[in-house]
Amino acid sequence: MAQDVSFNVHNNNGDAVQVSAWRFEGDGSGPNVHLQAGVHADEIAGMLVLHLLMQRLQIAESEGRLKGSVTVVPQANPLGIGQFRQGRILGRFHDATGQNFNRGFDQSAAMERPSTNVQEWQKQLVELAASADVMLDLHTDDEALPYLYLHRSFWPRGHDLAVAMKMDLAIIWDDGGDGSFEETIIAPWLRKGTTHGRMAATLELRGQGDVNDRLAEQDAEGLYAWLCGFGVIEEALTPSDWPVEVKVMAQMETILAPQSGVLIFEKELGDFVEEGQRFARILRRPGDPSSEVVLVAEQTGRMITRYRDRLIAQGAVVAKFTGTRESRNWNGGLLDPN
Repeated sequence: MAQDVSFNVHNNNGDAVQVSAWRFEGDGSGPNVHLQAGVHADEIAGMLVLHLLMQRLQIAESEGRLKGSVTVVPQANPLGIGQFRQGRILGRFHDATGQNFNRGFDQSAAMERPSTNVQEWQKQLVELAASADVMLDLHTDDEALPYLYLHRSFWPRGHDLAVAMKMDLAIIWDDGGDGSFEETIIAPWLRKGTTHGRMAATLELRGQGDVNDRLAEQDAEGLYAWLCGFGVIEEALTPSDWPVEVKVMAQMETILAPQSGVLIFEKELGDFVEEGQRFARILRRPGDPSSEVVLVAEQTGRMITRYRDRLIAQGAVVAKFTGTRESRNWNGGLLDPN
Protein backbone atom coordinates (compact mmCIF):
# COMPACT_ATOMS: atom_id res chain seq x y z
CA MET A 1 0.00 0.00 0.00
CA ALA A 2 1.36 3.41 -0.97
CA GLN A 3 2.62 5.54 1.91
CA ASP A 4 0.93 8.90 2.40
CA VAL A 5 3.65 11.59 2.31
CA SER A 6 1.31 14.59 2.02
CA PHE A 7 2.15 17.90 3.66
CA ASN A 8 0.29 21.08 4.56
CA VAL A 9 0.88 24.70 3.59
CA HIS A 10 -1.15 27.83 4.27
CA ASN A 11 -3.42 29.59 1.81
CA ASN A 12 -3.84 33.37 1.59
CA ASN A 13 -6.22 33.31 4.57
CA GLY A 14 -3.76 31.40 6.73
CA ASP A 15 -5.77 28.18 6.61
CA ALA A 16 -3.98 24.87 6.17
CA VAL A 17 -4.34 23.23 2.75
CA GLN A 18 -2.90 19.88 1.79
CA VAL A 19 -0.50 18.87 -0.96
CA SER A 20 -1.50 15.24 -1.46
CA ALA A 21 1.40 12.91 -2.21
CA TRP A 22 1.96 9.16 -2.15
CA ARG A 23 5.11 7.03 -2.16
CA PHE A 24 5.24 3.54 -3.64
CA GLU A 25 8.15 1.65 -2.10
CA GLY A 26 10.31 -0.72 -4.13
CA ASP A 27 12.98 -3.17 -3.03
CA GLY A 28 15.72 -0.53 -3.15
CA SER A 29 17.51 -1.84 -6.24
CA GLY A 30 16.18 0.83 -8.60
CA PRO A 31 16.24 4.63 -8.79
CA ASN A 32 14.10 6.92 -6.66
CA VAL A 33 11.53 8.78 -8.74
CA HIS A 34 9.53 11.97 -8.17
CA LEU A 35 6.54 12.60 -10.46
CA GLN A 36 4.36 15.68 -10.17
CA ALA A 37 1.70 17.62 -12.04
CA GLY A 38 0.00 20.96 -11.63
CA VAL A 39 2.78 23.22 -10.36
CA HIS A 40 1.02 25.65 -12.65
CA ALA A 41 -2.41 24.90 -11.28
CA ASP A 42 -4.26 25.63 -14.52
CA GLU A 43 -2.39 22.85 -16.35
CA ILE A 44 -4.68 19.91 -15.75
CA ALA A 45 -3.73 17.10 -18.14
CA GLY A 46 -0.93 15.67 -16.01
CA MET A 47 -3.21 15.38 -12.98
CA LEU A 48 -5.36 12.80 -14.76
CA VAL A 49 -2.29 11.04 -16.19
CA LEU A 50 -0.76 10.55 -12.74
CA HIS A 51 -4.13 9.51 -11.31
CA LEU A 52 -4.20 6.66 -13.83
CA LEU A 53 -0.52 5.82 -13.44
CA MET A 54 -0.90 5.40 -9.68
CA GLN A 55 -3.26 2.47 -10.24
CA ARG A 56 -0.56 0.64 -12.22
CA LEU A 57 2.12 1.51 -9.67
CA GLN A 58 -0.07 0.06 -6.92
CA ILE A 59 -0.27 -3.24 -8.79
CA ALA A 60 3.48 -3.31 -9.45
CA GLU A 61 4.18 -2.63 -5.77
CA SER A 62 1.77 -5.32 -4.58
CA GLU A 63 3.31 -7.88 -6.95
CA GLY A 64 6.86 -7.10 -5.83
CA ARG A 65 7.92 -5.74 -9.23
CA LEU A 66 8.76 -2.25 -8.04
CA LYS A 67 12.54 -1.81 -7.87
CA GLY A 68 12.81 1.88 -6.98
CA SER A 69 10.54 4.09 -4.90
CA VAL A 70 8.11 6.36 -6.75
CA THR A 71 6.68 9.51 -5.16
CA VAL A 72 3.63 10.87 -6.97
CA VAL A 73 2.18 14.36 -6.47
CA PRO A 74 -0.79 14.48 -8.85
CA GLN A 75 -1.98 17.97 -7.92
CA ALA A 76 1.03 19.82 -6.60
CA ASN A 77 -0.36 23.32 -6.12
CA PRO A 78 -3.29 23.81 -3.71
CA LEU A 79 -2.65 27.57 -3.65
CA GLY A 80 -3.34 28.03 -7.34
CA ILE A 81 -6.02 25.40 -7.77
CA GLY A 82 -8.56 27.57 -5.92
CA GLN A 83 -7.93 30.78 -7.87
CA PHE A 84 -11.13 30.92 -9.90
CA ARG A 85 -12.07 34.29 -11.36
CA GLN A 86 -15.25 34.79 -13.38
CA GLY A 87 -15.49 31.12 -14.23
CA ARG A 88 -11.85 30.50 -15.15
CA ILE A 89 -8.95 29.22 -13.13
CA LEU A 90 -5.96 31.55 -13.05
CA GLY A 91 -3.30 29.18 -11.83
CA ARG A 92 -0.06 30.34 -13.41
CA PHE A 93 0.56 33.24 -11.03
CA HIS A 94 -0.12 33.63 -7.33
CA ASP A 95 -3.03 36.02 -6.92
CA ALA A 96 -1.74 37.82 -3.84
CA THR A 97 1.84 38.47 -5.00
CA GLY A 98 1.81 38.04 -8.78
CA GLN A 99 4.61 35.45 -8.55
CA ASN A 100 4.83 32.77 -11.22
CA PHE A 101 4.37 29.54 -9.29
CA ASN A 102 7.24 27.87 -11.19
CA ARG A 103 9.85 30.56 -10.55
CA GLY A 104 12.08 31.15 -7.54
CA PHE A 105 12.12 27.59 -6.16
CA ASP A 106 15.89 27.88 -5.66
CA GLN A 107 15.57 30.93 -3.41
CA SER A 108 12.71 29.44 -1.41
CA ALA A 109 14.57 26.16 -0.89
CA ALA A 110 17.55 28.05 0.54
CA MET A 111 15.46 29.93 3.13
CA GLU A 112 15.53 28.76 6.70
CA ARG A 113 12.17 30.43 7.34
CA PRO A 114 10.19 31.27 4.20
CA SER A 115 8.48 34.65 4.26
CA THR A 116 5.39 33.90 2.14
CA ASN A 117 3.05 30.99 1.71
CA VAL A 118 4.33 30.48 -1.86
CA GLN A 119 7.88 30.19 -0.54
CA GLU A 120 6.71 27.82 2.20
CA TRP A 121 5.02 25.61 -0.42
CA GLN A 122 8.02 25.72 -2.76
CA LYS A 123 10.50 24.79 -0.02
CA GLN A 124 8.48 21.77 1.09
CA LEU A 125 7.92 20.55 -2.47
CA VAL A 126 11.66 20.72 -3.17
CA GLU A 127 12.40 18.85 0.06
CA LEU A 128 9.97 16.11 -0.95
CA ALA A 129 11.83 15.60 -4.22
CA ALA A 130 15.38 16.19 -2.96
CA SER A 131 16.35 12.51 -2.73
CA ALA A 132 15.08 11.62 -6.21
CA ASP A 133 17.27 10.28 -9.00
CA VAL A 134 14.49 10.91 -11.52
CA MET A 135 12.21 13.95 -11.59
CA LEU A 136 9.49 14.44 -14.18
CA ASP A 137 7.37 17.60 -14.03
CA LEU A 138 4.13 17.40 -16.05
CA HIS A 139 2.91 20.63 -17.64
CA THR A 140 0.73 21.75 -20.56
CA ASP A 141 0.98 24.69 -22.96
CA ASP A 142 -1.86 26.81 -24.37
CA GLU A 143 -2.47 24.78 -27.54
CA ALA A 144 0.49 22.60 -28.43
CA LEU A 145 2.00 19.45 -29.80
CA PRO A 146 3.44 17.26 -27.02
CA TYR A 147 7.07 18.15 -26.35
CA LEU A 148 9.90 17.45 -23.94
CA TYR A 149 11.99 20.16 -22.30
CA LEU A 150 15.25 19.07 -20.68
CA HIS A 151 18.80 20.10 -19.84
CA ARG A 152 21.58 19.09 -22.21
CA SER A 153 23.04 16.80 -19.52
CA PHE A 154 20.10 14.42 -20.01
CA TRP A 155 20.32 14.12 -23.78
CA PRO A 156 20.44 11.77 -25.64
CA ARG A 157 19.23 9.46 -22.87
CA GLY A 158 16.03 11.53 -22.81
CA HIS A 159 15.25 10.27 -26.31
CA ASP A 160 13.70 7.10 -24.87
CA LEU A 161 11.38 9.20 -22.70
CA ALA A 162 10.29 11.33 -25.67
CA VAL A 163 9.61 8.19 -27.72
CA ALA A 164 7.66 6.48 -24.94
CA MET A 165 5.51 9.61 -24.52
CA LYS A 166 5.04 10.02 -28.31
CA MET A 167 6.41 13.54 -28.08
CA ASP A 168 7.00 15.34 -31.37
CA LEU A 169 9.83 17.56 -30.15
CA ALA A 170 12.63 17.65 -27.60
CA ILE A 171 13.92 21.13 -26.67
CA ILE A 172 17.40 21.15 -25.17
CA TRP A 173 18.34 23.97 -22.80
CA ASP A 174 21.63 25.00 -21.22
CA ASP A 175 21.03 28.03 -19.04
CA GLY A 176 18.01 28.85 -16.92
CA GLY A 177 18.40 31.30 -14.09
CA ASP A 178 14.72 31.48 -13.19
CA GLY A 179 14.68 28.95 -10.36
CA SER A 180 12.09 26.64 -11.93
CA PHE A 181 11.39 23.40 -10.09
CA GLU A 182 13.35 21.37 -12.64
CA GLU A 183 16.33 23.71 -12.50
CA THR A 184 16.34 23.70 -8.71
CA ILE A 185 16.26 19.90 -8.46
CA ILE A 186 19.11 19.34 -10.93
CA ALA A 187 21.35 22.18 -9.69
CA PRO A 188 23.12 19.99 -7.06
CA TRP A 189 23.56 17.23 -9.67
CA LEU A 190 25.20 19.64 -12.09
CA ARG A 191 27.45 21.13 -9.40
CA LYS A 192 28.65 17.69 -8.31
CA GLY A 193 28.76 16.19 -11.81
CA THR A 194 26.42 13.37 -10.76
CA THR A 195 23.94 13.33 -13.66
CA HIS A 196 24.91 9.84 -14.86
CA GLY A 197 22.01 7.43 -14.42
CA ARG A 198 19.68 10.28 -13.53
CA MET A 199 16.92 12.02 -15.43
CA ALA A 200 14.97 15.25 -15.09
CA ALA A 201 12.59 16.77 -17.60
CA THR A 202 9.52 18.90 -18.04
CA LEU A 203 6.85 17.13 -20.10
CA GLU A 204 4.47 19.43 -21.96
CA LEU A 205 1.33 17.34 -22.46
CA ARG A 206 -0.16 19.22 -25.43
CA GLY A 207 -2.63 22.04 -24.67
CA GLN A 208 -4.79 22.96 -21.72
CA GLY A 209 -7.93 21.67 -23.41
CA ASP A 210 -6.43 18.23 -24.09
CA VAL A 211 -7.82 16.47 -21.04
CA ASN A 212 -9.60 13.23 -21.85
CA ASP A 213 -9.43 9.52 -21.09
CA ARG A 214 -7.84 8.51 -24.39
CA LEU A 215 -4.88 10.87 -24.15
CA ALA A 216 -4.43 10.36 -20.41
CA GLU A 217 -4.37 6.58 -20.82
CA GLN A 218 -1.85 6.90 -23.66
CA ASP A 219 0.38 9.14 -21.55
CA ALA A 220 0.09 6.98 -18.44
CA GLU A 221 1.01 3.94 -20.54
CA GLY A 222 4.00 5.82 -21.94
CA LEU A 223 5.23 6.83 -18.49
CA TYR A 224 4.81 3.30 -17.20
CA ALA A 225 6.71 1.84 -20.15
CA TRP A 226 9.54 4.33 -19.68
CA LEU A 227 9.76 3.57 -15.95
CA CYS A 228 10.10 -0.10 -16.84
CA GLY A 229 12.86 0.65 -19.32
CA PHE A 230 14.69 2.87 -16.81
CA GLY A 231 14.83 0.10 -14.23
CA VAL A 232 12.16 1.38 -11.87
CA ILE A 233 9.65 -1.41 -12.54
CA GLU A 234 10.47 -5.01 -13.40
CA GLU A 235 8.50 -5.74 -16.53
CA ALA A 236 9.66 -6.53 -20.06
CA LEU A 237 7.91 -4.31 -22.58
CA THR A 238 8.63 -3.95 -26.28
CA PRO A 239 10.07 -0.47 -26.95
CA SER A 240 7.92 1.70 -29.17
CA ASP A 241 9.07 3.87 -32.04
CA TRP A 242 8.25 7.52 -32.62
CA PRO A 243 9.95 10.29 -34.61
CA VAL A 244 11.32 13.01 -32.32
CA GLU A 245 12.59 16.32 -33.65
CA VAL A 246 15.44 17.76 -31.56
CA LYS A 247 16.14 21.48 -31.25
CA VAL A 248 18.30 23.55 -28.96
CA MET A 249 16.31 26.31 -27.34
CA ALA A 250 18.05 29.03 -29.36
CA GLN A 251 16.46 27.54 -32.51
CA MET A 252 12.94 28.10 -31.23
CA GLU A 253 11.08 31.08 -32.69
CA THR A 254 8.57 32.86 -30.46
CA ILE A 255 6.22 35.24 -32.25
CA LEU A 256 4.65 38.02 -30.17
CA ALA A 257 1.48 39.92 -31.00
CA PRO A 258 2.38 43.35 -32.46
CA GLN A 259 -1.10 44.62 -31.57
CA SER A 260 -4.18 43.48 -29.70
CA GLY A 261 -7.24 42.22 -31.51
CA VAL A 262 -9.06 39.27 -33.01
CA LEU A 263 -6.59 36.47 -33.70
CA ILE A 264 -7.17 34.37 -36.83
CA PHE A 265 -4.84 31.42 -37.42
CA GLU A 266 -4.29 30.34 -41.00
CA LYS A 267 -2.11 27.36 -40.08
CA GLU A 268 -2.72 24.43 -37.75
CA LEU A 269 -0.50 22.94 -35.05
CA GLY A 270 2.19 20.81 -36.63
CA ASP A 271 2.05 22.60 -39.98
CA PHE A 272 5.33 23.48 -41.67
CA VAL A 273 5.77 27.04 -42.85
CA GLU A 274 8.44 28.61 -45.01
CA GLU A 275 10.37 31.69 -43.95
CA GLY A 276 8.22 34.72 -44.66
CA GLN A 277 5.04 32.66 -45.09
CA ARG A 278 1.91 33.99 -43.38
CA PHE A 279 0.40 31.88 -40.63
CA ALA A 280 -2.03 34.22 -38.83
CA ARG A 281 -3.44 37.73 -38.76
CA ILE A 282 -4.73 40.08 -36.08
CA LEU A 283 -7.71 42.36 -36.65
CA ARG A 284 -7.42 45.25 -34.23
CA ARG A 285 -10.62 47.05 -35.11
CA PRO A 286 -13.34 44.93 -36.76
CA GLY A 287 -14.94 46.90 -39.54
CA ASP A 288 -11.67 48.61 -40.48
CA PRO A 289 -9.67 46.52 -43.00
CA SER A 290 -6.63 48.76 -42.55
CA SER A 291 -6.33 47.64 -38.90
CA GLU A 292 -5.45 44.07 -39.88
CA VAL A 293 -1.85 42.90 -39.44
CA VAL A 294 -0.54 39.75 -41.13
CA LEU A 295 1.93 37.60 -39.17
CA VAL A 296 4.64 35.69 -41.03
CA ALA A 297 7.17 33.03 -40.03
CA GLU A 298 10.64 34.24 -39.05
CA GLN A 299 12.20 31.13 -40.57
CA THR A 300 11.27 27.73 -41.96
CA GLY A 301 9.90 25.41 -39.30
CA ARG A 302 6.89 23.79 -37.71
CA MET A 303 4.22 25.39 -35.50
CA ILE A 304 4.58 23.77 -32.08
CA THR A 305 2.37 25.96 -29.89
CA ARG A 306 -0.25 28.64 -30.40
CA TYR A 307 -2.33 31.00 -28.28
CA ARG A 308 -5.47 29.36 -26.94
CA ASP A 309 -7.89 32.31 -27.02
CA ARG A 310 -8.87 34.17 -30.15
CA LEU A 311 -8.67 37.66 -28.69
CA ILE A 312 -5.06 38.47 -27.96
CA ALA A 313 -3.29 41.28 -26.09
CA GLN A 314 -0.36 43.15 -27.53
CA GLY A 315 2.90 41.45 -26.57
CA ALA A 316 1.34 38.06 -25.85
CA VAL A 317 2.85 34.93 -27.41
CA VAL A 318 0.97 34.13 -30.62
CA ALA A 319 2.88 30.97 -31.51
CA LYS A 320 6.18 29.14 -31.23
CA PHE A 321 7.96 27.45 -34.14
CA THR A 322 10.97 25.24 -34.59
CA GLY A 323 13.73 26.71 -36.74
CA THR A 324 16.79 25.61 -38.65
CA ARG A 325 19.12 28.29 -37.28
CA GLU A 326 19.51 30.39 -34.16
CA SER A 327 16.67 32.90 -33.79
CA ARG A 328 17.65 36.52 -34.38
CA ASN A 329 15.57 37.31 -31.28
CA TRP A 330 17.46 34.87 -29.08
CA ASN A 331 19.23 36.45 -26.13
CA GLY A 332 19.48 33.48 -23.81
CA GLY A 333 17.21 32.42 -20.99
CA LEU A 334 13.89 30.69 -21.06
CA LEU A 335 11.41 29.48 -23.63
CA ASP A 336 8.70 31.23 -21.58
CA PRO A 337 10.25 34.17 -19.70
CA ASN A 338 7.16 34.91 -17.56
